Amino acid sequence: MDFKQLFRKYIDKMKSVWGSFKSYPYAEKTRSLWRSLKSYPYVKKAMSIWGTGKIQRSSRISYDVIWSVLLFFIVIAVIGGFFAGGVGAGYFASLVKDEPVRDYESMEKDIYNYEETSSLYFADEKYIGDIRSDIYREEVSLENVSDVLKDAVIATEDEYFSEHKGIVPKAIVRALVQQVTNSGTQSGGSTLTQQLVKNQILTNEVSFERKAKEILIAMRLERFFEKDEILEAYLNIVAYGRDASGGNIAGIQTAAQGVFGIDASEVNLAQAAYLAGLPQSPTYYTPFKNNGGLKGEKGLEPGLNRMKSVLNRMYESDYITKAQYDEALDYDLTADFSKESQSPVEKYPHLTYEAQKRASDIIMEHLAEEDGYSMEDLNKNDALKEEYNILADRALRQNGYNIHTTIDQKTHDKFREITQNYEYYGPDWTGYVEDPETGEKVETTQQIQTGGILIENTSGRIISFVGGRDSNPENQFNYATQAKRSNGSTMKPILAYAPAFEKGIIQPGTPIADVPKTFAGGYTLSNYGGGYHGIVSARKALYNSYNIPAVDVYSRIYDQDPVSEFLEPMGFTTIGDKEYANLSLSIGAATNGVTVEENVNAFSTLGNNGQFSDGYMIEKITDQDGNVIFEHEPDPVTVFSPETSYLTLDIMRDVLDQGTGAYLNSQIKYSGVDWAGKTGTSQEYKDAWFVGVNPNVSMGVWLGYDEGKSIQCPSCSLSYSQRTQKLWAELVNAASDINPELVAPDKSFDRPDGIVSRSYCAVSGKLPSDLCEQAGLVKTDLFNEKYVPTEEDDSLIKGSYVKVDGKAVTADEKTPKEFVEGDGLRFNPEFLKRNDYDKLSDLSILFPRTNREAWEKIGVPQSDVISADIQDDGEKPAAPESISASGSELSWNNSDSSDVVGYRIFRANNPDGSFNLIGSTTGTSFTVPDSDAIYHVKAVDYFGLESSASNETAIGDASNSDGEEESGGDNADSDDSNSDDNNGNHDDDGDNNDDNNDDNANDDKDSENKNKNSED
Repeated sequence: MDFKQLFRKYIDKMKSVWGSFKSYPYAEKTRSLWRSLKSYPYVKKAMSIWGTGKIQRSSRISYDVIWSVLLFFIVIAVIGGFFAGGVGAGYFASLVKDEPVRDYESMEKDIYNYEETSSLYFADEKYIGDIRSDIYREEVSLENVSDVLKDAVIATEDEYFSEHKGIVPKAIVRALVQQVTNSGTQSGGSTLTQQLVKNQILTNEVSFERKAKEILIAMRLERFFEKDEILEAYLNIVAYGRDASGGNIAGIQTAAQGVFGIDASEVNLAQAAYLAGLPQSPTYYTPFKNNGGLKGEKGLEPGLNRMKSVLNRMYESDYITKAQYDEALDYDLTADFSKESQSPVEKYPHLTYEAQKRASDIIMEHLAEEDGYSMEDLNKNDALKEEYNILADRALRQNGYNIHTTIDQKTHDKFREITQNYEYYGPDWTGYVEDPETGEKVETTQQIQTGGILIENTSGRIISFVGGRDSNPENQFNYATQAKRSNGSTMKPILAYAPAFEKGIIQPGTPIADVPKTFAGGYTLSNYGGGYHGIVSARKALYNSYNIPAVDVYSRIYDQDPVSEFLEPMGFTTIGDKEYANLSLSIGAATNGVTVEENVNAFSTLGNNGQFSDGYMIEKITDQDGNVIFEHEPDPVTVFSPETSYLTLDIMRDVLDQGTGAYLNSQIKYSGVDWAGKTGTSQEYKDAWFVGVNPNVSMGVWLGYDEGKSIQCPSCSLSYSQRTQKLWAELVNAASDINPELVAPDKSFDRPDGIVSRSYCAVSGKLPSDLCEQAGLVKTDLFNEKYVPTEEDDSLIKGSYVKVDGKAVTADEKTPKEFVEGDGLRFNPEFLKRNDYDKLSDLSILFPRTNREAWEKIGVPQSDVISADIQDDGEKPAAPESISASGSELSWNNSDSSDVVGYRIFRANNPDGSFNLIGSTTGTSFTVPDSDAIYHVKAVDYFGLESSASNETAIGDASNSDGEEESGGDNADSDDSNSDDNNGNHDDDGDNNDDNNDDNANDDKDSENKNKNSED
């Protein structure tokens, strides 16, 4: 059939239609109108001309011409159409030539690979919120999206969704024409399938090439996936503006939660229409402001109008009835909008950042291991580590991990409340600091900051922490985990005493001299508050936090690198490789400082029988499908023996009982808990610490300025150490209220079988000797049974000595007691030399402040005492000569005998009177109590023999009387009397000593009570 025949066929068809048209009722009206028109003159004339046939003949010629022309253009149009189609097809092919043919697996991976924000959880599975991200999204399955919400989306975005095969051609043509003509009003030409392809497989680039690929992939996608699968993917990727906290949100579940605070399965018709309308212009239609909170009435209007438009489309498409439409229009949607809320980073800034950082580190290691790299490989290659760090951060923000922390919500909330409301930090500091960018001095005001952490001993689980006083979400600095500060005296038990216990160098009762001392390299130091305390036990030196004994102990082990042996296995990472050689490290003078977490974690080792469990905050990480990609597994490391741990803890109990932390006794709510602890102060009072340990947990708190200024405050009601301890107590009391079984256990530290109680001599630390018992210097303490002393004390020897010919000579049993010095005891010279005490200018500095009377029984000679080598010849010594008096003072010359140890002075009322003994001396002069008398002197030798009397001398106006002359019998009586007097004096000394001991004990108790308010 040619074109002419085809044309006639259509003409006949039209005639047929016209014929049928005449049978319709309104055709009669048309005929009536025609009859009236025929009556007009002009119409009659036209019909007359038509009847002549001229018009018909000319029309036939015109018809043939017009038909030929029309046929020509039809042929050209068809040919052009084929040409244009071919060109278009070729152009389309050129646009998609580089696009690979995608299989099902690759497209499935792409369309479901939408970014989903990772979520944080407390230890009790309570949702904290999402980590800080550019966009927040939570995946949801289609079955958990309400039908009305699905209908609203389809009616709004793709009315032919259930019918098309990925594209709607007329919509594409319409959009193309609008694009070419630059039409001001453009309707969307993309189906839901195309939008999914654009967002998940391609880009948002505006180009014909991208559009061509989009069309091709959309049609292919429809071949592999069901409509529900495509709709589910779309609903999870589309952007929905902002939530009530101002965060960018995507995905229908996140939108329902963020806008209305409900799940996507719970939305009603009005809410569904509102949500479905948001994707067209999310930031314009969203009901919330950039920084969170609801917009004003005018700002809400565009979104509400858009909701009405969506409802209209749903009604026109028969998804809802007229009644439902009207009801939804009347619904007060504004009452459903979520109230302004804080984002997780605003409410829990330190927790959010810390958990995110730790999770990122875990994921970095996980990703690296999947690619065959170990952390050791990454640590050796900075570029490789940085690459995986970026990948981990991206995965954390996009892969929708569920991050389960160890943090107890109630405890953490209470810690934050206490930290922000604590009244005793001390004053703010105002001064000039250097600007890191310009190098210029600028004035600034700083608060005293704080950091704290609560750790479970056995597992290392971080229960809660204090990141600082600042709750500003922009301040990411965490004083518990990032601030590196000198830990002061809290270093003493973990670096000096416990390692020394472990090595058997000392035990709690080991005597250590707190005296002036110069250590290796010329290093000298002083104690807090100045002064020295003599020979004290290691126990007392630690609980009173004396500096010199701590350095003394460390000096005995530092060359064995205790940092590598003990600190590093306990998680310290900031101590330099050779820093162990600095003796000051033992009292906390670390070059870089340590963190609160490191410090407290080390103390938890003591509470865990010497087993170090590294502190951790991330319990588990799961992916979107619930698969566990990480779960913490404790890996304890043995650092100390249980015996060492117990000995150290037992001393640290005394810190609270009678040492530098005694103030806590008035602050701790649960008084029955077996706490052990240690205070700490850095140089110039820049840092204050308290770390406490009980059988279950360890808790530590630090205070200090950022700038490192002194935190002493003379005008404050509490000292800096008390302010630190009080904050610690308030935090611990709160944690105990919340979880008493964990934080305030009723059990005590387990005492290992290897711990025994033994007596020792307080002078040397060895087994008590008879002389040590005689001196009253036997003490009892705990020992590791492996290191109980086996040697007897040799620090004391028979200390009775006399001066013979200017030399100190050991006294004999016959030597008269009144001339003996040292009360029967003295230091063994070998002991003094062995401990370098012989270099002290005054040995009395060895006497401690407590129980001093007992120590003073030990004679302290000014020169070395030599053994007696004096023969008893049985002869009396020569009498002293040249006795004279001056005022009330007698003087004489030494006896010529070489074994004289002293002189006795006798008195008579008159030349004829009886002479009685009034005193003795080792010198050659004597001050008499009464000047009106007659005096003579007798020399006494080493064996107690007495010389004859010297010449007499009178002082004052001594008159004659009938007194008896002195005789040998009198001398004998005098000696006996003297002996009795000496014995009486000795007994009195003993009694006095006992009394003094009691007094001293009281003094000691008073002193220790004073120490309750002291700092180290």
